[in-house]
Amino acid sequence: MTFTQRLPAAFYDAAIERVRAEMTADGVVALVLDDPLDVAYLTGFHHFPNERPVACWLPLTGDPVLLVPDLEREYAADQRARAEILAYPEFPGVRSPFAVLAGHVRAPDAAAYAPSTSVARAAALAEAFPATRWSASGAVGRVRLRKLPEEVALHEEAARIADEMLAAGVELVRSAVESGDELPTETELASHVIAHGSRLMYARHQDVVVVPMLTGGLVYGGPNSAQPHRLPGGDRLRAGETFMLSLGCAVGGRFVESERTFVIGEPTARQARYYAAVREAQQAGTEALVPGITCEEANRRCLAVIEEAGLGEHIRHRQGHGIGLGFHEPPWLSDGDATVLAPGMILSSEPGVYVPGHAGYRISDTVLVTESGPRRLTAYPRELTDVVI
Repeated sequence: MTFTQRLPAAFYDAAIERVRAEMTADGVVALVLDDPLDVAYLTGFHHFPNERPVACWLPLTGDPVLLVPDLEREYAADQRARAEILAYPEFPGVRSPFAVLAGHVRAPDAAAYAPSTSVARAAALAEAFPATRWSASGAVGRVRLRKLPEEVALHEEAARIADEMLAAGVELVRSAVESGDELPTETELASHVIAHGSRLMYARHQDVVVVPMLTGGLVYGGPNSAQPHRLPGGDRLRAGETFMLSLGCAVGGRFVESERTFVIGEPTARQARYYAAVREAQQAGTEALVPGITCEEANRRCLAVIEEAGLGEHIRHRQGHGIGLGFHEPPWLSDGDATVLAPGMILSSEPGVYVPGHAGYRISDTVLVTESGPRRLTAYPRELTDVVI
């Protein structure tokens, strides 16, 4: 059966009603949302953001309006955007894009934009709607924290593909090891897994939702992997060292990440020690992703395992982060985030240790919070014996 990435109209109706409930709580009668992920969430229109504003006008009652530059008008229609499409000629234009919007809708007494809206665009809105009192509202962000069932299905499919990307990367390295051929470079391995994921998606899916990172990830080996977000380079993997595959993909615009650290050859005692600490921390952190626990408490339980193993000096980052339309989005599994976990939240659980001059070790799964506890969406094996090549 072919998998369809486009969400049904009923999803957008439900999402809009959830947002309107938050708007009512905030005392807001209209929202202008120019974050591309908020636009996609409410209308289904995915685009490449640039200087030309794209925004969703969401009144408390009535249909939403999708403001786009004329050059995006057909693309929005092709994506069957769930809103009235209003096009402006060009940016900056004789009339500003938001002046075009103001001439099309009824100006409310009070309206809001998202906290992510730039100062320049907030000023342009105030100029276009001079009688409206403007404020910032996190209504959409609060709603996006908890995924609807239709979104979870997209994340589940993305997880299957991400796991297969991991397997394809391992197979490429294993083939080189067994044949005695030169091991791939980081960039060669990254290109291989990214292309593999894209081929799988287009072979299995219809209505593929194209986003800036459809499939992708970070690949690094040996000492390079001690730098957590280092981009792949021309260095070759080497026997006796570890390498990391930090991969992800988006189905229907919904992301997952699946990450593992591998060892080429028999692990040394040092490698086994570092890996075991991360493996145990990831297990403890994942088990903590239950309703009612705060993000900072889950993070504490996770990283405490690494600290108790005597490796606290090698911690470089939090346990993880939310995943949805954004690869990194709230909530944050970190000190300082008191968000209470709730069913429907999807997060990464990805503790790591990073030893300069040696290597980094990280394991990441994408995890759904449910009433009955955490459910891993990514499922590539995590035992040390599973990651030895």
